[in-house]
Amino acid sequence: MKLRLFVSYFLMFAIALSIPAIASASVTDEVRKTVDEVIKIVSDKELKKPGAKKERRAALRNAIGSLFDYEEMTKRAMGANWKKLSAAQKSELTGLFMTLLENSYANKIESYNNEKVVYLKENLDSSYAEVKTKIITTKHDEYNLDYRLMNEKGKWRVYDVIIEGVSLVSNYRSQFGQIMNDKGYDELISKLQAKNQEIKKK
Repeated sequence: MKLRLFVSYFLMFAIALSIPAIASASVTDEVRKTVDEVIKIVSDKELKKPGAKKERRAALRNAIGSLFDYEEMTKRAMGANWKKLSAAQKSELTGLFMTLLENSYANKIESYNNEKVVYLKENLDSSYAEVKTKIITTKHDEYNLDYRLMNEKGKWRVYDVIIEGVSLVSNYRSQFGQIMNDKGYDELISKLQAKNQEIKKK
């Protein structure tokens, strides 16, 4: 699926060896800090052992979760439908969406293979920012991967990722919107639960 290709690079930054292309600034540093932490986790010999899988996954979730704002991503993926949900529904949906993203890409993050990310440019606009990067694979394929962040009480958090010009959040918004319009919230929750179970079994 086209979406699967997009999101397969969504967390590519987390298994990438960062190479600075420009002098880093505050927002870029936030992204770079998470990259370095994840590299440390996937390179740790003790955490690579089969018996350390739960510990390794927990460490990866904490590292990535420190940069990504899953609630904001869920809110934007839901669009206008977000306002129709109760506080409990918003919490439930955010948890399932977070689990979907975490479970979908845990194996890719752990299969570190010397991918590289080059930091190209940083754009700042008040409390919003965009960090532009380029992913270079071991086969020398290149992909544009940009992070959109917002400042939350002095901390920069990612709310969307742009892969080759296509927004990850917009892709999910299209899917979520169609399900909500056709069958409603319960069907969306059911599909997310089923998908998470499917991924878990694999």
